[in-house]
Amino acid sequence: MGQVRTGPLLVDCEDVAWFRDQADGARGAAAALGRRTGLGERRTAELGLAVAELVTNLAKHSVDGSLLLRAVRTADTAGVEVVVVDSGPGMVDVPAARLDGVSTVGTLGIGLGAIGRLADVFDVHSRPGHGTVQLARFWPHPVPRDLSGREPAVGGLTRPISGERVCGDAWATRIDPHSPEGDTGETGAPARTPSAPGAAHATPSATSWAALTGLASPAPAPGLSRSPVRPRESSRTVPVRAAVAGPGQGVMVMLCDGLGHGPMAALAGQAAVQAFRTSDSRLPEQAMRDIHRALRGTRGAAVAVARIEPDNGRLLFCGIGNITAALITSTTRNNLLSHPGIVGHQTHVPRTYEHPLPAHGALVMHSDGLTERWTPADLSGLLTHRATVLATGLMRQAGTRRDDASVVVAKELW
Repeated sequence: MGQVRTGPLLVDCEDVAWFRDQADGARGAAAALGRRTGLGERRTAELGLAVAELVTNLAKHSVDGSLLLRAVRTADTAGVEVVVVDSGPGMVDVPAARLDGVSTVGTLGIGLGAIGRLADVFDVHSRPGHGTVQLARFWPHPVPRDLSGREPAVGGLTRPISGERVCGDAWATRIDPHSPEGDTGETGAPARTPSAPGAAHATPSATSWAALTGLASPAPAPGLSRSPVRPRESSRTVPVRAAVAGPGQGVMVMLCDGLGHGPMAALAGQAAVQAFRTSDSRLPEQAMRDIHRALRGTRGAAVAVARIEPDNGRLLFCGIGNITAALITSTTRNNLLSHPGIVGHQTHVPRTYEHPLPAHGALVMHSDGLTERWTPADLSGLLTHRATVLATGLMRQAGTRRDDASVVVAKELW
């Protein structure tokens, strides 16, 4: 039997499709994705049943509800994740709602309980008057030892602007190649399979996104550009001259917002993800230079790169363009500095800044598809949930719907 890894678990995510008022489409897409990811007939049928329950609940209980269907994978295993979000009315008592026989509309009330039994992971956050976020994850059975009882340390999601099928926002994460042992699966979305300008070789076909999702590279099309941005300041920002990676584990996280939206913005996002994944850079400013070279010839992007060093209690950060990044706790928010510029075109010399990691906190980064006018109070109760649930709750709270949107969260690493 193979050795069980003990480092942080990172999974690669591909946001396949958002569904609103399309129950039949969601069920059919879930069944197709389950077969493509190799869940097997029984597991795929269980996934379909769970999606049917979730979309039924959306129709009965939700306000402005949506369902995200996506593929997830490690280096060796592929699965399916379902994220459901709505804006109300929420549940007063989530544990009670997950009991069989509990219903507020006169049905049998077996939905949430059944989903919890079918899914390998089922996480629910609900706040009365604000809405509900649900996450269900399905791996092949038996669940591989490397995945059993382990939760990804970084989670996020992307959402295209209304009317588009592809998103210009993308995110990725990887282990520092020189760090001690840990899972080295990289995370990203929504990079489509074919290589973008400046990209390296494609992912091996055994778990390639083309095989898993059947999605093709977006065709070129005209898009919009973005006006200049202002730097974001933090009273606790510490510039680091000649930054050096510290000892111990290092987790790198990147968020990219391709300028404008649509297929051309998606190509920029894909190029950034590929450059980040294949780079052996240990520092955010070095990774930024690699991404800058890869984005030449594309529309360009706003990009932020962070290096989390749990053993050293610090975070190193480099940002260019309109990316909001913050270290948060249940009561505090420490914004990270991002300089004006367009990665791939004209930028300042990349510079790394150092920040202390707050106890019981999280790193949050998001594109300007979300307003930055949110506070820790807006995330009430979410910090105790999985990273993807926190990211989804923030997108619900702060999303503007006037642009592509993305959020990535790292938590429980320190």
